[in-house]
Amino acid sequence: MRLRITIDGPAGAGKSTVARELAQALGYGYLDTGAMYRALTLAALRAGVSAEDEAGLGRLLAEVDLRLEHGRLRLDGEDVADDIRQPAVDRMVSQVAAHPSVRQSLVARQREIASQGGVVMDGRDAGSVVLPDAECKFFLTASLAARAGRRHRELLAQGVRIDIADVEREMASRDAQDEMRAVGALKVPDGAIVVDTTGLGVAEVVDRLLTYCRERGA
Repeated sequence: MRLRITIDGPAGAGKSTVARELAQALGYGYLDTGAMYRALTLAALRAGVSAEDEAGLGRLLAEVDLRLEHGRLRLDGEDVADDIRQPAVDRMVSQVAAHPSVRQSLVARQREIASQGGVVMDGRDAGSVVLPDAECKFFLTASLAARAGRRHRELLAQGVRIDIADVEREMASRDAQDEMRAVGALKVPDGAIVVDTTGLGVAEVVDRLLTYCRERGA
């Protein structure tokens, strides 16, 4: 049986890394829903479209070629997997993702990708909105300090110099925006298993999720 598996949680909880490893272990496809919103945000920054311009974002989404190829996100043919993790995108993506028409369009794409099963999907509303009837649902969390530390290390590895205190402030602000938005708010999906990843290694988290998925027939 090829299951649909969702992994939700706030930024820095480790969901993308865990989702990729879990998908590889199961031989499943992997879809980072948040990356799709980030790619649109990057396109908006490049095109000078405001995060508040819902109509403009909708037109932009209709114009750009956004697709996943071999696990890498491409925007108009360009691999933007690294560019979408820049601080400018971090600051703007929650505003872009809050627009109902933007979410409706991208959620439809995400459901189509997952329709045949055999997919691990991560995001902030993958299990609550995109695939509420998924066979396995998880919610990863961690302390703010732990999440900010992970994000800071990612940015340093990309050559981005930023103070960790600034990373923590931006992450806390984004948490608040994600939890309070009217559409697709960050929350624990019904029936999801909650895993606190603070102090845990990736392999340990993946093993826990993999055991549960195997029990469900993956």
